[in-house]
Amino acid sequence: MSDTLLNIALLQMNIDAGNPVANFSKLEVMLEQAAGGKDKPDVIVFPEMWNTGYALEQINDLADPNGVKTHALLSEFSRKHGIHLVAGSIAEKKETGIYNTIYAFNRSGEAHASYSKIHLFRLMNEEKHLTAGEKIGRLSIDGMEAGMMICYDIRFPELSRRLALDGAKMLFVPAEWPNPRLHHWRTLLTARAIENQMYVIACNRVGTSGDTTFFGHSMVIDPWGEIIAEAGEEETVLRVQIDLALVDEVRSRIPVFEDRRPSLY
Repeated sequence: MSDTLLNIALLQMNIDAGNPVANFSKLEVMLEQAAGGKDKPDVIVFPEMWNTGYALEQINDLADPNGVKTHALLSEFSRKHGIHLVAGSIAEKKETGIYNTIYAFNRSGEAHASYSKIHLFRLMNEEKHLTAGEKIGRLSIDGMEAGMMICYDIRFPELSRRLALDGAKMLFVPAEWPNPRLHHWRTLLTARAIENQMYVIACNRVGTSGDTTFFGHSMVIDPWGEIIAEAGEEETVLRVQIDLALVDEVRSRIPVFEDRRPSLY
């Protein structure tokens, strides 16, 4: 296989808000499902806040202290199978607060990158219960640069542009993006792909939490802005192969980055 090709699997899962035990069990089943079959993934991606869902009123009791339980499970899995994990995000409890955090594990099982959500979503009262991160999310997958954002972050184009300028060729976006804003989800993700000429790999949840329903539609968008894989509204493992060589091709054909005039804006 070419060294620019990556097989991606997205775990579009239902999340039982307030029940980490059930969510860990669900994740283990879906991870084994994703790792099996003839098209073994190089990277597996999860949704946002998969360990607790948006049980924010109980989040202080539910959050994983320093991510210890999450690390124990996912480090062993990634090492055993030799698969990168962009492990969605978890509610993580630290001395400085509770964070909405992605951990990325490499093929050796090392947690080599992390990102805590920097834009907290006030419509779901995140800012009342969570602490915002202070650093943007960068990682490397088999020597290829990538960025991490979480859900609401995609409404802030400055962040994805910063990641692209830093060399990212793909952007991973775990989310809990609800009904009725499917048009926003699809449009914003597509815009981030087109304007930055990068792959956007977005994993959303499905199911219901309280009065809120989640539509799934996890998707992978290429640097031309074409949706090359999209799930429906049920639990599933969405699989797709991407070729990072396309990023360089698109950027050479339409030299957006060379034609920028940041001194004027």
